[in-house]
Amino acid sequence: MKYYLPRAEKYWYILVVSLTASFLWMLALQAAMWMIFPETDHYVQVIRTSWGIRFGAGYLLISSISMFSLLWYSQQEQKEMDKRKTESEKLSKDAELFKLRQQLQPHFLFNSLNSISALTGSHPDKARHMIQQLSDFFRGTLRKDEHQWNSLEEELKYLELYLEIEKVRFGHRLQTEINYIDEILSMKVPALLLQPVVENAIKFGLYDTTGDILIKLDATTEENNLKIVVENPFDPETSQPLKGTGFGLSSIRRRLFLLFARNDLLTIKKDKEIFMTTILIPQIDAIKTERVFVESNGKLES
Repeated sequence: MKYYLPRAEKYWYILVVSLTASFLWMLALQAAMWMIFPETDHYVQVIRTSWGIRFGAGYLLISSISMFSLLWYSQQEQKEMDKRKTESEKLSKDAELFKLRQQLQPHFLFNSLNSISALTGSHPDKARHMIQQLSDFFRGTLRKDEHQWNSLEEELKYLELYLEIEKVRFGHRLQTEINYIDEILSMKVPALLLQPVVENAIKFGLYDTTGDILIKLDATTEENNLKIVVENPFDPETSQPLKGTGFGLSSIRRRLFLLFARNDLLTIKKDKEIFMTTILIPQIDAIKTERVFVESNGKLES
């Protein structure tokens, strides 16, 4: 059973093995008794005539051992198969997560390069500053690709760098406000999760409006979940934010499903002229105290 495990259609193999082993055992026992003990021994004669009973008992014993061995080694093989399957699924999941994260950056890079090109002639200093920020941004992206999780504090710093680049592009039109609980900064967030959410808010908030807009991000806790709500205004007459969530939000929903096997962690809602994206990230520790910080024009104020 250790070196050959019959499949469902070959379980007769166990019957053959048990019968053969029982027959060989019976022959060896009969031969040993014939060579060792004399024919006149009454007890030996009784034993020799009871070969059928002893054969049946031996067969039951050997078949029981065979079934037990089959069950044991089958379980061991199943464990190995489950382990290989889990590792394969993990590799596949990690590859898909990596692909999703990589697909979020190209259009942002193209837009930034176009903005740099436009600033080169009129504002070369701003263009150089934006190039430096873009370099820092993608350098941080490369470092984050090595980790599946980051702290909320790291993600917010990364988000601030992204917003600085966008503020160079859009100028005073883009205003941001970030509110969070001080004690949740150490809570874990999937790497590169917040930036595409805010990018989606900027897309729906700025592209279809002409005035100044405020992008608001609130990070709090709800039971044992980290709750992140991103709000942006939109014009109902020119924007259709609920018609399609775009690749950014769909990729985030897919990432959250791959990480937590849940489809309810990302929700979108329209309240008058405000579009809200809510993300729940399951956590372990509960947060008790609250402190609010507001980011306005790239500066943190308590």
